[in-house]
Amino acid sequence: MTLDPVHYDGIATLAERIRHDTDPDEQRDVAENVWENALDPLYGDDGAVLEPVDGQARRTGPIDELALQPQIFESVHGVDSGTINPTTFKNGLLVDLAQAAMSATPSSLDVHRNRTYIMTVYSNDVSVDHGMEDWTEFDDGYGRARVVHTSDLARDQERVVHGLALYLAESHHALNNADIVDDLLVLDGPLYPKQTVHWLDRHGTLADLVSEDDLVEAVVANYLHLVERFVDRGVPLVGFVKSPQSQALIRTLRDRGLPTPWATDAAFFARVLERREREGDTDARVRDELTWTNWFRSRLGADGVFGGADQEVGVDRGLAQSAYEVVFFVIYDPRTDLLFKVELPAAFAEREEVRRAIERWAVGEVAAQRGPPLPVAKADELARIDRGQKRELTRRLERGFDTDVDTNYDRERWGI
Repeated sequence: MTLDPVHYDGIATLAERIRHDTDPDEQRDVAENVWENALDPLYGDDGAVLEPVDGQARRTGPIDELALQPQIFESVHGVDSGTINPTTFKNGLLVDLAQAAMSATPSSLDVHRNRTYIMTVYSNDVSVDHGMEDWTEFDDGYGRARVVHTSDLARDQERVVHGLALYLAESHHALNNADIVDDLLVLDGPLYPKQTVHWLDRHGTLADLVSEDDLVEAVVANYLHLVERFVDRGVPLVGFVKSPQSQALIRTLRDRGLPTPWATDAAFFARVLERREREGDTDARVRDELTWTNWFRSRLGADGVFGGADQEVGVDRGLAQSAYEVVFFVIYDPRTDLLFKVELPAAFAEREEVRRAIERWAVGEVAAQRGPPLPVAKADELARIDRGQKRELTRRLERGFDTDVDTNYDRERWGI
């Protein structure tokens, strides 16, 4: 049965009742108060968890001028990975397959052709081989593939199989191709594999989890070694987060007794950065200027787990622990009402000229692309496995395993 007009009206009435209890102007006032009085620095239970680097400020610039500014870097590379999504087969195997790719701007066909594949496999059957397999090469050496067997890390094995596939593919691909990057490497996503924090429910610390599982150790080591490799080469490494979902900031504010009427940290920053001006009887959003924050050093949530100066992660590190801390700023695009987060290892962020160059590059790219920077968008396109490809890969896996997908009604109903 479809929704009739009377149903739409009834649902709209519910929404209106909720909306009447929420005053956007009041939310902006609360956000302004937090910005002015709580973030310089923001304290948690064990000291400062968020503090400005070189002063707290909000910056703005005309979109047209930012988009036309000269290129900051001669070349930029991006890395991303995509998967077919976790799939359960009737022989008891839970499998995901990730593809990682690197983009180059200006374009390089050899760089784009190079791929890394990781197949993660989980089974309750103890007779299944859980050893780590060697790499297999194909496509004249442009492709590398490997099968890894995951263990029982968390309650939700689908998330583990999916996360390990993505992280291992991306980090191996970035490390394997690090030396071709001359000016800047951008990860499509955060600097560190922050989903692994969600797997700590059975483990006390990340170091405990790393010590119990070789794959998690490999993931954490890869990302930390990636920072070390680029610091050693003097080439900046950046994480560009397209859809920030963290709630670590608003949880800390709430713990301090401050009002937090936002669903995510990104929603808070969007209200802080949104500019409005009077047009007749209403306030309208200023749409022709980007706005962005200063850089912040962060020990919030997963940032503190991976980059905290006093955190042990179970992997030997070649730099001072503080060098791995996350330093970030956020950009707000009023044309789309979207917010993006740019992360930089503290080892690079200590240098003002590097911060300024990354800042100019990021805001210029967002202004020009009306979204993520071009190298990030290209990497995303290269690594994405579309629906038709997922179906064909799943059929190939069925033949390879000599079994069928363990389907259910949702798959039948939604065509998954």
